[in-house]
Amino acid sequence: MLRNASRVFGSLRSVGVGSVRFSSVPAAQPKPQILYTGILIDNEWHKSESGKVFPTTNPATGEIIAEIQEADKADVDKAVAAAKKAFSLGSPWRRMDASERGRLLYKLADLIEKNHVYMASLETYDNGKPYFMSHQADVVASVKNLRYHAGWADKHHGITVPIDDDYIGYTRLEPVGVCGQIIPWNFPLLMAVWKIGPAIATGNTVVLKPAEQTSLTALYLGQLIKEAGFPPGVVNIVPGFAAAGQAILHHPNVDKIAFTGSTEVGKIIQQGSAMNGLKRTTLELGGKSPNVIFADVDVDAAVEQAHFGLFFNMGQCCCAGSRTYVEDKIYDEFVEKSAARAKKRTLGDPFDLTTEQGPQIDQEQRGKIMSLIESGKSQGARIVAGGNTWGERGFYVEPTVFADVKDNMDIARQEIFGPVQQILKFSELDEIITRANDSEYGLAAAVFTKDIDKANYMIQGLRAGTVWVNCYNVFSPQLPFGGYKLSGHGRENGPYGISAYTEVKTVITKVMQKNS
Repeated sequence: MLRNASRVFGSLRSVGVGSVRFSSVPAAQPKPQILYTGILIDNEWHKSESGKVFPTTNPATGEIIAEIQEADKADVDKAVAAAKKAFSLGSPWRRMDASERGRLLYKLADLIEKNHVYMASLETYDNGKPYFMSHQADVVASVKNLRYHAGWADKHHGITVPIDDDYIGYTRLEPVGVCGQIIPWNFPLLMAVWKIGPAIATGNTVVLKPAEQTSLTALYLGQLIKEAGFPPGVVNIVPGFAAAGQAILHHPNVDKIAFTGSTEVGKIIQQGSAMNGLKRTTLELGGKSPNVIFADVDVDAAVEQAHFGLFFNMGQCCCAGSRTYVEDKIYDEFVEKSAARAKKRTLGDPFDLTTEQGPQIDQEQRGKIMSLIESGKSQGARIVAGGNTWGERGFYVEPTVFADVKDNMDIARQEIFGPVQQILKFSELDEIITRANDSEYGLAAAVFTKDIDKANYMIQGLRAGTVWVNCYNVFSPQLPFGGYKLSGHGRENGPYGISAYTEVKTVITKVMQKNS
């Protein structure tokens, strides 16, 4: 049983679902058998047209796990053709009852739950995150998310509108069509589910490209989609590199792009969508989220929450609370206790249930993190914990805490995407709202205070898609997630996420008068 169970599971409790419980973590499969490494098109596994493959690596050791078929334009063309055929009017998919689409999503959720140990083990093996996190957060939240969207399938509909004269007006909510979905490597299974769930509930078809670093759980999910009974062509999965993503983006028969990843790539996708059919887009991009700690808090509790808000998933979280603003009255105490907590954080084998922090995703990402740590040192921030790589193999970075950080430093402006906490000082309420908003990003924010008036004032002032109050990293499929400014546009989850996968059609019918 996990040594820090009460602390960790307390933070993750909001994602619990179904028969998977938080009282224990089932034994993992430390080296799960790799079952699927192909390209899924029309419910059949294929090799790449080019014959090319690429390796996927265990971040904890640097060792190659498997060779995966590398999709490029030719494979994407086949996948889009299959998705377009499945979406065609009169196809089994288009004729299927909405409630039956929901049943398929429920079945897929059941299959993930049935295979929860294998899927959590596979996620940890390929991504490097601690197994307890893969199980209790990623896999469990995926089940919950699919069940939520399954319930929407026959409940998302248009309205009847009274209009003038002898006419009847109503709206139809129709699927957008073929959806190209491109997902990141930090939450591979969960991000696939976030994309597939609403697309299927509303009757679309999908061509999904997983991140090249972490394709294995998405590919296994594809096999479960087959097993659940999805018609051929409804969900197609094309692992690969930028060539596959670009082929999806530029394909004339792709109607929508849904992307989660960096702001840099998001800009390219936005431009490409405009130039290739003005595709519908939803973009969930980067963040540099402020976490504001007022002096009236329980300092120990706030330190723990701020620690979780930054170090969760090795800091590889788009909404990480990476700018920790602390009121001057408690600043020194907060810094001291934050440094002590970081130094106690356990690193090591992600399959060891005493491990809190696994490796970064790869050598490139670790290099970027270390470069920014060096930048923080050179620009005058004071390092109070960590600051180095860790271990003799794998891509580990020590839990790192900076104090005396200024707003203009690179570590306070750029998204680090790693286990590096920056603690800044503030004095006045209006000052901190201005400083918190002084960022090109606007994905999330948090406020810790016992003063409800102060919290409400901050909520109104902060320009962010999500604001947490006295908590951090609490997610729910019922609530939308997305950002302001360069953190993207559109929302995922909740009714807003469902709407992103539909077109609205207005229908006006003349009421014919019967001759007297």
